[in-house]
Amino acid sequence: MKKLIDAPSEVLADALKGVAAAHPELAVDLAARVVARATPKPGKVALISGGGSGHEPLHSGFVGPGMLDAACAGEVFTSPTPDQMLAAAQTVSTGAGALFIVKNYTGDVLNFEMAAELADAEGIAVKTVLVADDVAVEDSTWTAGRRGVGTTVLVEKIAGAAAEEGADLDAVHAVATRVSENGRSMGVALTSATLPSVGKPSFDLPEDEIEMGVGIHGEPGRTRAPLASASEIAETLVSAILADHDFTGAPVIAMLSGLGGTPLIELYLMYGAVASLLEQRGITVARVLVGDYITSLDMAGCSLTLLRADDEMLRLWDAPVSTAALRWGV
Repeated sequence: MKKLIDAPSEVLADALKGVAAAHPELAVDLAARVVARATPKPGKVALISGGGSGHEPLHSGFVGPGMLDAACAGEVFTSPTPDQMLAAAQTVSTGAGALFIVKNYTGDVLNFEMAAELADAEGIAVKTVLVADDVAVEDSTWTAGRRGVGTTVLVEKIAGAAAEEGADLDAVHAVATRVSENGRSMGVALTSATLPSVGKPSFDLPEDEIEMGVGIHGEPGRTRAPLASASEIAETLVSAILADHDFTGAPVIAMLSGLGGTPLIELYLMYGAVASLLEQRGITVARVLVGDYITSLDMAGCSLTLLRADDEMLRLWDAPVSTAALRWGV
């Protein structure tokens, strides 16, 4: 294993020190492992998310005006604790309540539920939106039901804009739920990821094979398939997503995210193939993101997310955002 680390056991702690050094506009609690806006906005619904580390820039890279107020960082591929989530709520809540944005993984779900109960006991009103958008499999290693993946980024951006505008907790929860229900994703792995604590690939993937529908923790997908061209892989991803949800007759927000180990030139090549397929099927793409937004350490591959949007979602998508990983309109 060749990694830019000091000690495998200190990767998260050391990375958070780097976040603090690079982004003085953020408040990084190294003890609680919470990244928050340095100055919470009074009277605003607080958006809080989090999960295991290794998916950067998700979630800490999306903390800032127009998106999250706080993110809880668990160890690599490990859920953060309820105490972390409660600390985040205490740090950024200013009386308007908090929205928890939770990816559908058993540990995340249970810990955020417990944190919501603890917050409620302290007088912090909490609503939760669950993201379960991965069309690859119905149940997986770490979930009951579908995994939560790329749509999480879109929920954080759109709901974050609504909260920034001053929408109340019910309204922010409603738009977040609408985004979650109308987003679908699927990914493909060309290689495995290497966990620092393990020091070797987390699963074996021969040079001439790919994992279609891989999970962001390396969970098995739909099938182990022979290595194919970008156009063939794009066809599989697009067909699976369109078979699961109706994206016709509405504007679509598309995100093609790398998994951490894929060059940007390949991601743009892949998106070109995806865009052509969507056009052939009469899908109107109104907004696009291409890059690393939800990753799996150093895994080579990509994931495609499509959101059936409406005028309000597009307006909120276009609203100003200022975070480490997303910035426009400011």
